[in-house]
Amino acid sequence: MRNPLGKKIVDIKPSGIRKFFDIVVEMNDPEVISLGVGEPDFDTPWHVREEGIYSLEKGRTFYTSNAGLMELKVEIDRYLKRKCGVSYDPANEILVTVGGSEAIDLAMRAMLDPGDEVILPEPCYVSYKPCVILADGVPVTIPLQEKNEFKLTAEELEAAITDKTKILVLPFPNNPTGSVMTREDLEPIAKLCIEHDIFVVSDEIYGALTYGTDHVTIASLPGMWERTVLINGFSKAYAMTGWRLGYACAPAEILAQMLKIHQFAIMCAPTTSQYAAVEAMRNGDDDVEMMREAYNQRRRFLVHTFREMGLDCFEPFGAFYIFPSIKSTGMTSDEFAEKLLKEEKVAVVPGTAFGDSGEGFLRISYAYSLEELKTATERIARFVANHRAFREQ
Repeated sequence: MRNPLGKKIVDIKPSGIRKFFDIVVEMNDPEVISLGVGEPDFDTPWHVREEGIYSLEKGRTFYTSNAGLMELKVEIDRYLKRKCGVSYDPANEILVTVGGSEAIDLAMRAMLDPGDEVILPEPCYVSYKPCVILADGVPVTIPLQEKNEFKLTAEELEAAITDKTKILVLPFPNNPTGSVMTREDLEPIAKLCIEHDIFVVSDEIYGALTYGTDHVTIASLPGMWERTVLINGFSKAYAMTGWRLGYACAPAEILAQMLKIHQFAIMCAPTTSQYAAVEAMRNGDDDVEMMREAYNQRRRFLVHTFREMGLDCFEPFGAFYIFPSIKSTGMTSDEFAEKLLKEEKVAVVPGTAFGDSGEGFLRISYAYSLEELKTATERIARFVANHRAFREQ
């Protein structure tokens, strides 16, 4: 019998995030505290859930148009005008997707020919590289530096560009580091993209969750709207992970081809979720602000606590992750995470799950209650102290 599997997919490694999550599930130990999953601990706001329920009561269980409810696409455009200063034609330049992850996949498949290169600043979200490979593109990684606050610099980008470069992925605010890019940071990046005729896939799923600085989309910079695919969604900002809803905004020429793939693979995003999302966009700003304030309190607590442990810790200004360095412990990221889980029953994600440049770091989500975070960090502090004392013997 011939091998039923394609080599391309077999060679792709499973998600490093899921690896540790699955270990926790298999342990089935109520004492384990997991700080590994990037999912808000808040319930979806009641008025948003209520709208979803109402849509079911009214029998709105039919397919929507392939690109999504026009009502929702109009609200997405209004939101982006209000928050980001960019505008898109709801009829031809906005596509409602099954989460931001589908939008990433669609963009790669619609834009890449075999051999086209895609620049990925790492550490970054785990799905970018597989999506590039599955679309027959070639991923080219740039290791981001802690000394640069894990921002992409123009010098790093220029060094990675070749005549085969077609797309730059901009994963900011960043998962896992929490780094953000300001307008001043983005301007030299935009200049290079225009000079070298490069397109940008800008993943802005954490754009509403920034602290002390407003999110800026590269699509708002001169000359960049026409070469940017802006991706966002409802999972993180509105605590709607299980509703599986995202969106992509792009020039009509690009979006039409993304929509074609979406038509054949998905048909349309969940109808109930779309009606709920209309309510989130119209009346959800206060909910987002409340959650952001809670995340900010947790963020400040974790930065202070890790520094008190004697671990270097970059201060994140976006998303809901912290990325402390554990290099001083002498352990690799995998070793630290595995021993911490075994000895102190705290689950975190090794930095290497987000690329080789994540070695020496951990990703810790603060989408958990302060009580859980305090208990977990007490255990981590004990673990670090014990291993530091052992090394000094």
